[in-house]
Amino acid sequence: MSINLNTSNVATRENRIGSITGYIGKLSDLAEQSKCGTLKGCSRCFSQSSTCLSSCALGQLSAIRNVAVIHHGPAGCSVAGAGTYYLDKVMAKKRGVTTSTVYVGTDMNEKDTIFGSTEALKKIILEVNRRYSPEAIFVTSSCATGIIGEDIDSVVDDVRDQIDVPIAAVHCEGFKSRIWATGFDISDHAVLSSIVKPPEKKTNKINFKNFYESARPEIIEMFKNFDLEPVFLYCNSTVEELSHISESLATTCICGTLGNYLGNGLEEKYGVPYIRSINPLGIKGFETWLREIGRVTERSEAVEKYIEEQRAVYIPQIEEVKKELKGLRAVLGMGPGYTFEVSRVLNELGIEVVWALAWHYDKKYENGDVPPSMQHLLDSDIDFETSVADQQNYEVMNILKKYQPDLYLSRHPGSTVWAIKNGTPAVYVADEYMIFGYKHTLEFARSVLDSIRNRSFEKNLARRVKLPYTDWWYKQNVDKFLEEASK
Repeated sequence: MSINLNTSNVATRENRIGSITGYIGKLSDLAEQSKCGTLKGCSRCFSQSSTCLSSCALGQLSAIRNVAVIHHGPAGCSVAGAGTYYLDKVMAKKRGVTTSTVYVGTDMNEKDTIFGSTEALKKIILEVNRRYSPEAIFVTSSCATGIIGEDIDSVVDDVRDQIDVPIAAVHCEGFKSRIWATGFDISDHAVLSSIVKPPEKKTNKINFKNFYESARPEIIEMFKNFDLEPVFLYCNSTVEELSHISESLATTCICGTLGNYLGNGLEEKYGVPYIRSINPLGIKGFETWLREIGRVTERSEAVEKYIEEQRAVYIPQIEEVKKELKGLRAVLGMGPGYTFEVSRVLNELGIEVVWALAWHYDKKYENGDVPPSMQHLLDSDIDFETSVADQQNYEVMNILKKYQPDLYLSRHPGSTVWAIKNGTPAVYVADEYMIFGYKHTLEFARSVLDSIRNRSFEKNLARRVKLPYTDWWYKQNVDKFLEEASK
C-alpha cells in the first residue's frame, strides 16, 4: 500500500491493513483467513478495557529530544503529559543526555468546543516557539478537536512561514481507531513528512526502531563487528539525527507492530531497505534477523563469524536450562508484535503454548505479506488456541481458570497482576530486550525457571485476595462464553 506523505492524516490499521480486535480459534485458521483475505474482526457486546492510541502517538513524539508537543484539547486530555514528561526525563538521564522537550496542553473549554479555538491555537504555537525555541513542533489533535472538526492543518500552514523549524499537524484522536498501535503509525507519519530529508549520501548506519533503547550499549558493540552504526529511534533521538535516517543502509526494529510503518515508509520513499524477518527474540529469531541484516548490508561473512562465536558460549547453557523447562504449559497476553514472537521462543525452549492472546492482529503488513512471526509459526507447523482481545481481562481470567497453565506471560503489568491474584505464576516481559539474542534468551529461560520453582507467593496471595470473578462466573461454559463475547 502506498504511503502518502502529502497529507497529515493516516488511515487507521483497520482500514489500511485489515487489523482486527476480535477473534477466537486456531492459529492456523487465523493465518489462513489472513492469506486468502477473508479475515473479519468480531465485535464484542461488552468491552471491559482498552488503551488510547493518542498515548502511543504522543509518547513516541515527546521522546524526541528538544521538541514541543502541543496537544490541542481540554485539560483532561493532557493528563498523559505528566507521565510522558517524567519518563522522557528518566530515559534521558539514564542515557546521560539532556532534553528540553516541552508538552503543552491548550486547555480547551466549553466555549472553545462550541465556537472553535483556532486563533487561540495559533497564538499558543507562536508563543511556544518564542519561549522554548524547540527544534520541531508537533501540533496534535484530541477527541474534542476531532469531534468539532477543528482545522489544525490550516493553523499549521498559517504559522509555517513564521517558524524556522519543522512543524506538523498530527491527527491522533483517540476515537479514530480501536487499535492503539495506530498511534505508532501516526507518529511515524509525522516524522517522515516533516523531519526526514532526502538522502545526500549513504552511510554505514542502520535505523533501529525500539521503545526505550535499554540494550543500547551492547547493540552498539555488537554492530561494531559488522562495521555498522545503529541509530536508535525515537527515544532520545535528536531532530538532526532523524533528518538523516534516509541515508542509512537499512531499517530494522525490535517489534514489527512498532516499526512497520516507518520501515515501509523509508523504503518506499527513499529506497532504504526494511528488514522483514522475525524479530530478534530467541535463538532462531536472533540468527534469522542477523543473517537478513548481513544479506541486505553485504556483511554476511562477518555475521556468520559472530553467530559461530556466540553459539559456542551460550547454546550449551541454554540447552541445560531447557531440560527443566520441557513440558511446561503457558498462556500469553501481549501485543501482536510480541505474542507470536514469544510463542515461538517458548516453543524453542520446550514450553507448550496452550493459548495466546494478542491485543490486536494485523491481517497483512504494508507490503501485503502476512506478518513474519505468524508465517514462521505456520512454516514450523506450530499451532495452538488463539484469541484477539484488546486487553479484555475477563477473557484472560477465564482462560487461566480453564487451562490452569504453569505460567502466564504478559507485556502489561495490570494483566500480570490479575494472573498472580488468580494463583498463576507470571512473568512480566516488560523490557523489550528481555529475550533479545543469546544472552538475554538464557536470562529469560532462567527467569521462567525461577517463577515456576517457587510458587508460594502466588498461592498465598490467591488465598487472601477476593476476586470479582465468582465461582458462579467460572462455572459458566467458557467456550460458549468466549464465542458470544466475540460476536
